[in-house]
Formats: sequence, structure tokens, C-alpha cells
Amino acid sequence: MSNISLDKETFYRRMKKLYATWKAVASDPKSDDALSKVDCLVSCVGVDEETLYSKSTSLQTWLFGYELPDTITVLTEHSMCFLASKKKIEFLRQIENGKDETELPPAKLLIRDRNDKDKENFNKLLQEIKKSKSGKTLGIFVKDNYPGEFCESWKAVLKGEKFENVDVSSAIALLMAPKEDSEIITIKKACLVTVDVFTKYLKDQIMEIIDSDKKVKHSKLAEGVETAVSDKKYVTGVDTSQVDMCYPPIIQSGGHYSLKFSAVSDKNHLHFGAIVCSLGARYKSYCSNIVRTLLVNPTDEVQSNYNFLLNIEEEVMKSLVAGAKLSTVYEAGLALAKKEKPNLVENLTKSFGFAMGIEFRESSIIIGPKTNVTAKKGMVFNINIGLANLTNSNASDKEGKTYALFIGDTVLVNEEQPASLLTQSKKKVKNIGIFLKDDDEEEEEEKENKTEILGRGKRTAVIESKLRTEHSSEEKRKEHQRELAISLNEKAKERLAKQSTGKDTEKLRKSTVSYKSISQMPRENEVKELKLYVDRKYETVILPIFGVPVPFHISTIKNISQSVEGDYTYLRINFFHPGATMGRNEGGNYSQPDATFVKEVTYRSTNTKEPGEISPPSSNLNTGFRLIKEVQKKFKTREAEEREKEDLVKQDTLILSQNKGNPKLKDLYIRPNIVTKRMSGSLEAHTNGFRFTSVRGDKVDILYNNIKNAFFQPCDGEMIILLHFHLKHAIMFGKKKHVDVQFYTEVGEITTDLGKHQHMHDRDDLAAEQSERELRHKLKVAFKSFCERVENMTKQEVEFDTPFRELGFPGAPYRSTVLLQPTSGALVNLTEWPPFVIALEDVELVHFERVQFHLKNFDMVFVFKDYAKKVAMVNAVPMDMLDHVKEWLNSCDIRYSEGIQSLNWTKVMKTITDDIEGFFENGGWSFLDPESDGENEQEEEDSEDEDEAYEPTDAESDESEGSDYDSEASDESDASGDSEEEDEESGKDWSDLEREAAEEDKKDRNFDRDDFDRKRKGRNQQRSYDSDEGAAKKSKHDKSNHKSSSSNHKSSSSNHKSSSSNHKSSSHKSPSKNSSSPSKNRDKHHKSSHHDRHHKSDHKSSSKDKDKKHSSDHKSHKRSRDDSREHGNSAKKAKK
Repeated sequence: MSNISLDKETFYRRMKKLYATWKAVASDPKSDDALSKVDCLVSCVGVDEETLYSKSTSLQTWLFGYELPDTITVLTEHSMCFLASKKKIEFLRQIENGKDETELPPAKLLIRDRNDKDKENFNKLLQEIKKSKSGKTLGIFVKDNYPGEFCESWKAVLKGEKFENVDVSSAIALLMAPKEDSEIITIKKACLVTVDVFTKYLKDQIMEIIDSDKKVKHSKLAEGVETAVSDKKYVTGVDTSQVDMCYPPIIQSGGHYSLKFSAVSDKNHLHFGAIVCSLGARYKSYCSNIVRTLLVNPTDEVQSNYNFLLNIEEEVMKSLVAGAKLSTVYEAGLALAKKEKPNLVENLTKSFGFAMGIEFRESSIIIGPKTNVTAKKGMVFNINIGLANLTNSNASDKEGKTYALFIGDTVLVNEEQPASLLTQSKKKVKNIGIFLKDDDEEEEEEKENKTEILGRGKRTAVIESKLRTEHSSEEKRKEHQRELAISLNEKAKERLAKQSTGKDTEKLRKSTVSYKSISQMPRENEVKELKLYVDRKYETVILPIFGVPVPFHISTIKNISQSVEGDYTYLRINFFHPGATMGRNEGGNYSQPDATFVKEVTYRSTNTKEPGEISPPSSNLNTGFRLIKEVQKKFKTREAEEREKEDLVKQDTLILSQNKGNPKLKDLYIRPNIVTKRMSGSLEAHTNGFRFTSVRGDKVDILYNNIKNAFFQPCDGEMIILLHFHLKHAIMFGKKKHVDVQFYTEVGEITTDLGKHQHMHDRDDLAAEQSERELRHKLKVAFKSFCERVENMTKQEVEFDTPFRELGFPGAPYRSTVLLQPTSGALVNLTEWPPFVIALEDVELVHFERVQFHLKNFDMVFVFKDYAKKVAMVNAVPMDMLDHVKEWLNSCDIRYSEGIQSLNWTKVMKTITDDIEGFFENGGWSFLDPESDGENEQEEEDSEDEDEAYEPTDAESDESEGSDYDSEASDESDASGDSEEEDEESGKDWSDLEREAAEEDKKDRNFDRDDFDRKRKGRNQQRSYDSDEGAAKKSKHDKSNHKSSSSNHKSSSSNHKSSSSNHKSSSHKSPSKNSSSPSKNRDKHHKSSHHDRHHKSDHKSSSKDKDKKHSSDHKSHKRSRDDSREHGNSAKKAKK
């Protein structure tokens, strides 16, 4: 034990508290506290594996942080005596320097002597007891009765001295009940373990048993819980070696219930009715507890009784504040019970909870009718309220007739506000209710919905956090989102109503004065000689205007230009004035916009040097031009720096801690860099903030109260391990403002030498991989230790959040695609720079854009609660991650919506902020819902387009070797179908043309086999004609025919049906008609149909385009080409 360190500061602080309380009650004659009656405190701890809790071991754990078996402690007025084995005394020697502590008596350490069976040591202890005050009354823990020779010997010695014994258990319990901050942190971690085991393991197991209709014993389930407590799969964020169960888990169902924590899980099978689950995890000796009742197919009466129990628990938590008597707290809960359901008062548990800490149940501090103890800030209670022996008349089986309801939580007492809930696990009916559907019910639902749903066996259990089908999952999400939508608009309206409605004052242009008085004007020769003069001290240009030197501050000059024309040099100076276009940082209004402004001034000077002159007159303009540019550059740089600093919030001064044991990390790099070159340094935690010191000596301070989010990202799957701070207010370093600061170190090689020979079993490579694994582990441990120490040192003011890599999804918040990882309170990407950090508490809602079936990606838009803040956008999220992202947002209670279009969010947000009241009166954010009117109209249009676009293809008839009669008949029917569909768009022209074409076909053509053969012969002739003659000697009519043919081919490539119908109507015109008439009709026909089909003209293609089209789409347009040649043939015949 000599290697184990004792927290001396904690020991002295708590021992002082013990002695101070003892002295205080002893000096108060009215006190009835047991401590006031004792002369000394005596405790003996033996070895007993069956005893889990005792006051003696609790006191040891509270003082030393460890249990010390076979140890006698005697606390007297003048000394603190400890009798133990040599190893334990070595451990206790760390408190010997307590001689410097004036408020505490000295410590006397006695090593056990087994030769005389500690008789001499016992005598020394008796002498110390007798010296203390009267030396007659001992304060002991009556219930502590340890077996063993050592303890029995000590008891015999005390019995022989005939001391008076007083039980001080209650007094010591009350002393230890208000918890220090470090104890509260440990209890919170214990509660986290309890909730994790219940939610991730026990609840899941019960759900699976119900869903599979298995038979599992209560005792088997309880054993599984005990195993899960030490399984890192379910327990995270704590050292599992220090986790234990407070008591064996209790699972009860099937009519046999005992609402006590001494109950045992029996060997009966789990009954699907009311399932009472009690479990508590113990972490570093501090206890926690949770009780939940899972209800399978609860009736309305059962649900009503359960809600009644929740109301009582809420009332008890409201009453449990610092300063309240525990009996009063009990009475408050009982009064509510009598008011709401007086018939159930008899069924309520006799007490509503108890204090807990190192011991699971403190019997002297109970929320009951006779407890006069007053609650104090920092006390931790286990509130547990139950209803026993209830009858369910609607139960179908014997076991379900009798049921019980039991709920319990671990809470922390606060000052002037309700107790804080430490076991954060949902317990409303919708969270713990399991609703089963039998096969018959499922079939009925299928008939009603007229949809096919795959069966899930005998039963399907549906619970909010565990849904059994994709369909129900989506429905549940939508229902939750509808609730969020209603609350979102209400909360936003309330929040914005509280904010000031006054608009931001318009920023006036800074009024700059060159000289406050004429005495400051320079007396230089250039000014007197009416030349241009640049006063660099006052950043002013003095220009001669009408014989008077006039000063202009450099900020009034917009730009200058110089030119040389012949013998003259021209200098043109443009000034800022109302109406002039402003730069991005030069805008703003003028304080006196109605004044008269100079727009520009031009000076001319000769380049010719007169006899006797040292330099030509134009040298003044040249010098002025150069100096104005210099001063302007200097002024703009200073202005930019001031603009950077103007909205900086002044930070507190960092208080340096001189303690050598400050948490510290070395060899870190900072992002963004302080200077251009990357430099390493060390990060150290001080009293009120961090300080990063680079090897060059640069310092960057980050105060704890300015940290909005702190992240620790381990090196799992990454090449760097990092700490990232997202700040509330920007800090300045490297001449720029920064809201995100990151400290990181590289793990392994970021670059790989591809020229190096790689071999799978190369010893050097294997050694390098092993060393990298070791380095990763070492760095992870160092960073984790740093985070934990900082959290403890700051008392959780700074808490490090770790991203959940398994919940990550790809997206492009900036230019490149990165892995976005959710944390418990944010969405981040910290590996790439610039980082992407969005705190979920700032997000109003998330909108998905471009959500369409045929697209591979969609975009996410984050709208913030501060509507003045620009929305954040993540592009190119894969479509298959949509459900994953929705599920995550839904679990975070964040409202989301989706649409098929990309919105102009700058205009949207401006419209909203211009009239916020009107926006919420018109439904608020509901305009983004897919169910809204605009979306419905869009969907209807899309469906219409799809209906028009989808038409049965006649590809088979096109490719078949059958008669032309069949193909033309199908063409005709297709055309009539087209005319019906496109009647709305094309008007009567289309149908008239079709009808005319059909009539002419009937009159002038006979569709028999001979005609078909003749036609094929004619087509072959046309092919030879085309190949021999080419495109020579084509008439105007031929060109229009050619146009028509080309457009037919285009139509064919995009829509078979349109193509075939067009070919029919154009190729089968009567040759006996006037040659221009059919051409005209055909052109009109094609223009109409193609315009309606494709919304663009395809008639401008030349014969070259036609040939190109033929060459590229030779196979797909074979039929179209044959028909078009037939058109050309018939047209030529008509001309002849």
C-alpha cells in the first residue's frame, strides 16, 4: 500500500469538518446530537466479505479514499490514533505531517504486534480514550459487528473497561450527506453507468425477449445486467475496473412484486405485463440507482395510474430544496396523491426515498412522515415511489391481474430550485410503453392501408427508441417532427418577442479631421508656394485650390492616377462623395450628406525644366503621387487592424498557477499558426485558463469562461490527435481574430515514400507499425489524462466532448468533402482546416435541399436561432445517408424539413427578419414542409410530367420483320394517344392534322402485301439514288423536307412514339396534291409537336447535322432513317 497515495488535502479538510461539528454540538447545551454526548469516537473494521455497507468502512472511504480492513480508529480530543498492520501504517504515514495543522490533534500510528496479540497496543489506545474529556462515553457504530480474532479481542477489552456506548451512526451520516463537488462528479459518473446499462442492455434485452416471444427467467436477466456493468460495449467514459453493482439487479413481473431493494430476482419467467426493473451502479464506492417499470400493452387505466405516479415524483422533486424538512417533502407528495387519486393512497410506498452516497441507503435520512432532518445543498437522494397490489380487470391471464408500478431516480438537492435529475433516462408512457400487434391486427391494418408489409412473426414490439420496421420508424419520426414543428414556432415567437425590436443603427462614415486648429498647419515652402504637399504626420494632403492651400485627410481620397501627355504631367485625384461606389470596407453613410462635396481634382504641370531650375515643376506631382500612395497604404492597413479589433470582447487576465503539477501537454502545434511557419509549443492549464507557449516564446491565452465547446478527438482512424476550442468571443493573435483554436500533434507518417520497396513481412515495416501503435496508445492516454485532470480542476466548467466517429457522414461544408462527426452537443469536422463546428443549441432547424430520387447527393442548411446570423450549409451529402442524418437530428430533438429545390437563403432570411410577426402569423417555418401548398403543386406538376414522359414503347414493333401495315397501324393508334394526352398543350391543330393525315392515308394508300413489296422496292431505289446523286440540285421544297426529316430523327432519339407518329403523318401524304401544301402542313405539324415535346426548337439543324446524327446514332435510328428517305423520295416524285 506504500505505492498508493493518500489525498492529504481531502483528509485534512474532512477531518477538520468532523472535529468542528463535534466541538460545535458539544458546546451547545441544547443540542440533542449524539456527538455532543461522547468523549471519543471509536471504530473497528474487520474482514467480512458478506458486509457490503457499514458506517465504519464509509467513514474510512470518506477520509482516506480506501477501505482499510483490520484497522482500529480512535479519535480523541487530543489525538487521532490508528492501529493497523505495517503496510497500512506506511500508507497512513502520509498524514503524520499533520503536526503543522493547528486545528487538528496529532496522529498516532500503532503497528500491530501479533506476538502479544496487541495487548500493549490496546492499552495505549485505552490510555488515549481515558485522557479524552471524561473518558467514559464512547461514540460507536452499533450495527457494525465484524467477526475475526482481532475485532473480538478489541471488543472484549472495551467490555472489560465498562465504557458507556452511544450510537453516532446518524450524526456521522448527516455529516457526510452534503457532497463536495468531487463527490458529485463521481456520483454523476455512477449515474451515467446506471443509465447506460439500463438503456443499452436491459431495455434492449427485454425488447428482444418480447419481440421473439422467448421464455427467460428473471434471475437470468439479472445475471446479464451484472455482467454488462463491466462490459465496455455498454459502459463508456469511466474506468470499468472501478465499477460495481450497489445490489443484485431486481427484475419482477407476473403478479409477484416486492417494492423493496432487499428483494431478489426470482426464477419465474418474464411475463409480458408490468415489468419492474431496479438496478444501481457503484463507481469509486459512490452509489447511484434507477427504477423503471416497462408496460406491455397497458390499458388506459394503467397508463393513468402510471402518469399519476410521475406527477407525485415531480412534486417531490419540486419540494426537495435546501432548507426543506424531509417530512414536509413527503407531505407535499402525499397531498397531491390525496387530491388526484385518493383511492390509491393506501397502495403507495410508505416512504418516498432516502439519502445515498458511499452507502446505498442511509436509514436515518428518509423522505418519510417522521423524519425531521433538513435537506442541505449537495445532498444526493434516491427518490423511489411505487404503487403496489393494483388490479388490472382487463388482463387476459392470471399473472396480469395483479400488477405494481415503481419508479426511482437519483437526484441532487439545489439551493432555491427543484432537485436536479442525475439519472437522465426517459420515463413517460410513450418511452416505456411496449405496444404489441397480433397477426390479425396486422392483417386488418394491411387491408385498410392497401399496402404490402412484410410480416414480423407473431408480434411486433413498437417503442419510441426501438422501432421494428422502416415504415413505423419513418412514421414515428414524422410524428415527433410534427411535435417539434409546433413547439419550434411557439418558442421562436416567444424568443424573438423578448428581443429588442429596434433595428441596428446605420454605421456612419468616420469623420476625420486633419488639423484641429490652423496652428497645426505645416509651414513648409511647398505650402507657401502653393504646391502639393503630403503631411505624413497627420496623414493629410494639402492641395492648392483657387490660390488657397486646402487640407484633405487621406481617408477622403478614393484613388489617384497619373499620366504624361506630351510636355505635361497630369495628376487626377478622385474623392469619396455621396453616390460614389464604395469598396467593401469603405461603405457607410456620411454625417452631412447635404453638404457640397468635391468629386475630383486634376492638376497639370510641365515637364520642361526652365533655365536655373534644379528639377522640372512636374516633379512635385510625381513626389505627391508617390507619397499619397504610401500614406494611403499605411492608413488602410491601420484601418483594417482597427476593424478587426473593434468587435473584440475584452478578456479577463490569465491568472498563472505556480503549482508544478498543472496539467500540461508538450510538443503540440497550434492551428491557425501564430506566424507563417508552423511552430510547436506546450499547452498548460492554469487557474482560470489555458496558456500555449511556442518555442519562440509567443503566448496564446484561452480563458475557461470564453470556451463555448471543448473537443478531444483521439487518433482512431486519423493521422492527428487534437484538442479543439470553439470560443464564445474571438481572440486576437497573429494580427487576426479567431473563434476556433486547435492544438494537435501528428501520429505516424502523414506522407509515405512510394519509392521505398514495400514488403508484407519486412521487419523494419513491422517494427515501425508496432512503434506507431504504441505511440498512438501513449498519446491517447496522455491527452485523455490531460482532459480528465482539467475537468476535475475546473470542476466541470470545461468539459471535453469526443466526436462519435461511427455516427459520422460525409459532406462538404467548404470546398472539399470531409467526414462530419456528431458529438453530444455539436456537429464537427476538426481534422481539416478550416474547421467546421456547429453547436446544436444554436440551431433552430435543418433543411435538406435537392432531395430527389434520381440525385446522388443532397444539401443540408442549418438555420440558427439568431436569424441575423448567416445560415450554414453542408453540400454533397450522399443520398443513402439521408435516413441516418434524419435519425440523428430526430434523436437530438432538432426539427428538420426537406425540399427538392435550392433556396436563396439570404433573401429568405431577409424576408423573415423584415417582418417576423407576419412570418409567424402565416405559419412560420411550416412553409418548408413538403406538405405545404407550393410543394404539392410542384409535385403534381412533376407527376404530370412523368405521366407524359412515360409511354409504352413500340420498340418491338419497330424492330420486327412484320408487315408495314402492323407498324403503321400501331403508329396510328400511338398518334391518337398522343393527341389525347397533349390536347391541353397543343390545342386543336395537332388533332386536326392527325385526322387529316389519317383520312388522306385511307384514301390514297392501300395497305396490302403488294403495296408493301412495291414500297420496299421504291425504298431501295431511293437508297441508290441517295448514294449516287448526293445532296446536289435540291430545291427549296427539298430543303424544307430535309428539315422535317432531320427533326424527325431528333424526335425519334428522344421519344420513339413521337417519332413514329410524325413519320407517318409526313411520309404518307398524297402525291397528287400540290407539292408546297404537304410540305407546309408537315412543317407546321413538326414544329407544333416538337415544341410541345421538348420545349425547344429542333428545326434549325442543317443537312450536315443530319449526317452527323446518322453516323452517331446509326443503330438506334435505323427505322427513322428509312422513313426519312421515303419522305425525300415522295417529295421528289411530287416535283417531277
